[in-house]
Amino acid sequence: MPLVFDHLVINNHFALEATRDLFAALGFTLTPESHHSLGSMNQLVMFNGHYLELIGLPRHGERIRQELLDSPRGIDGLVFRSADAAATARQLREQGFTVQPVQHFSREVAADGERGEARFSTVRLAAGSFAAGRVYFCQHHTPEWVWRAPWLSHANGVAGIEALTIVSQNVEQEAQAWQQLGAPDPAFQLQLLTPPAWHNDSAGLVSVDESRPSQFTTIHFRGGNASMLIQAARNAGLPLHQRPGRLLIAMPAIHTLLEFRL
Repeated sequence: MPLVFDHLVINNHFALEATRDLFAALGFTLTPESHHSLGSMNQLVMFNGHYLELIGLPRHGERIRQELLDSPRGIDGLVFRSADAAATARQLREQGFTVQPVQHFSREVAADGERGEARFSTVRLAAGSFAAGRVYFCQHHTPEWVWRAPWLSHANGVAGIEALTIVSQNVEQEAQAWQQLGAPDPAFQLQLLTPPAWHNDSAGLVSVDESRPSQFTTIHFRGGNASMLIQAARNAGLPLHQRPGRLLIAMPAIHTLLEFRL
């Protein structure tokens, strides 16, 4: 199965606003807050063909998504594109994966003075299929209400997401599991590192949870205005480290590292 990257999810539990404010401070454009029919809420950082989803839970919501509470704060979801959710579910079962029933949901969208509805169908692998976090496939029924021109440019000059780092205690076994899932999209790469290699690569800005065998740790962005990002990170009190062609900014509260490949 070709793995076409759709989006990454940062789980914030009940602190969506705090994470949103940090991304906004770093010069990212964020979509307005929107509420899913499932009971969660989100704001997105949009790029051409993919996006970063900041997801959270309303403090006084009538419905609470238990799978979000059961997952740690930070990068907890890797989502690939599906053209037909039902067909994707069948193919995943044929590949030996256990999948949850196809889920249909929506959220209202306000954009350009108009209101509409973004509708989705998702196929989620059973919890624990990948130790690093939730993995699923998303079919967009109304992409016109997700990708809007005003949301696609960012003051910091970042052009997109091109990779995700996974820290694993058994890199070889982890790699085999991802290979079983499908062929990677050349435009989006998964980087697998051991904890010692990760400590060196991350300049020690963020620690990993040693009780977990595997976890998502770093979002790698393409491009960015280094001087603007550095000043913004300093103003926000975020740890940073600069190397030739790379800028690392940590968000310790959500155990996440951002790398900007300049």
